[in-house]
Amino acid sequence: MSKIEGKLTLVTGSTKGIGKAIAQTFIDHGARVVVHGRDRNEVKQIGESIGAYSCVDGDLGTAAGCDNVIEQLEKLGPVEILINNAGIFGVQDFFQIDDAEWLRYFQVNIMSAVRLCRALLPSMLENDCGRIINVASEAAIKPLPQMIHYSMTKTSLISLARGMAELTKGSHVTVNSILPGPTWTAGVESYFEGLAADEGKPAKELIDNYFAEHEPTSLIQRFIDVKEVAEAVVFLAGNGAINGSAQRIEGGIVRSI
Repeated sequence: MSKIEGKLTLVTGSTKGIGKAIAQTFIDHGARVVVHGRDRNEVKQIGESIGAYSCVDGDLGTAAGCDNVIEQLEKLGPVEILINNAGIFGVQDFFQIDDAEWLRYFQVNIMSAVRLCRALLPSMLENDCGRIINVASEAAIKPLPQMIHYSMTKTSLISLARGMAELTKGSHVTVNSILPGPTWTAGVESYFEGLAADEGKPAKELIDNYFAEHEPTSLIQRFIDVKEVAEAVVFLAGNGAINGSAQRIEGGIVRSI
């Protein structure tokens, strides 16, 4: 019997990419998964296609949107596992990022997790059972110059998780982060298609040369599969001895022990 079997699990931003893979993998391990997204019809469609227990919708980048999601969750029962995956990313010149964009990244990538944890962690502590996992990035500890605003938010998620872990001392609740490296998703594929159009080169050429040119320290020299990230999240959720950690799943890009 899986340690997450039957656990009510919320995976935010789970209609595609890493989030969808996490949701599907938790379902495969017997968890009662709640799929989340901003579009109600899309969430319902994805949830039905992967066999989710339920679905919630709402824009986690706003306080009102978070409140709406929390109200929907109250009808399902106490959330036992929370995976804070919802987030945005993009390549931008630091000198061209205005205050509004900085605040948008802060609201979507950080405050979404803050608000959900503030609402859901108390019941986990009261029931002496729960898991929270923040999906950060290797960019959190190796900030990317072309994505400084994104990198900053991922560093904050690690700090948030570590601080909340301190609140769980002596309980059976854990709070951790995972740090995926470059992972192959539809969003990444679209990025390369756009880059190929801009540079007038075949997308395959850019993809094949990506690690040699941009991530030479990667030890696996390939994109991580979403399933590999998802399985690592399942492992963390099932292990009660890991708490307050930032687990790297980045293929050895970060050159430190």
